[in-house]
Amino acid sequence: MRIIAGRHRGRVLRSPDGEATRPTADRVRQALFDMLWHAAWGGRTAVHDQLVLDAFAGTGALGLEALSRGADHCTFIERDRAALNVLRANIGACKEEARTAVLAADATKPPPARVPCGLVFLDPPYGKGLVPLALDGLAAAGWIAPGALVVAETGEGETLDLPGYEMLATRSHGAATVHVLRAPGGGGN
Repeated sequence: MRIIAGRHRGRVLRSPDGEATRPTADRVRQALFDMLWHAAWGGRTAVHDQLVLDAFAGTGALGLEALSRGADHCTFIERDRAALNVLRANIGACKEEARTAVLAADATKPPPARVPCGLVFLDPPYGKGLVPLALDGLAAAGWIAPGALVVAETGEGETLDLPGYEMLATRSHGAATVHVLRAPGGGGN
């Protein structure tokens, strides 16, 4: 697993041993960031200069990719101890300590946000219905800016019914389905 593009292009990222963490594959991240950059609802500002939240962060691949591509700051939320150790090592390898914060927390019951984020990544374990729970918790804690882009990865065949969120795109990549939504409010980009 590596960073695909930007200032950290080619940087190899570690991942923890075992099955507890399932990093987003390089080809899925490439397709996702291409979509964010080139879709009519996306563009350069979808990532560049954004405050990013990477919830269920695991290795941090999504947030670190966003930083590599010009995001201002990324907050990572992860609760698994092994994943947290690898996440911190990956941040250090990219020398991104100054533009990141790591919270050892449950993304469905996060601590209050200091500032809401305009780009939110959710990559929870598949098949557990965690995306709606996390969105409710993150919104209540102030993590999601009005009109933010939310990228949620689910298992193949999982559907999302999220009242108030506008579904912008859904793409299947093998066992993964990537959903891009716009949070309520803000009117979009």
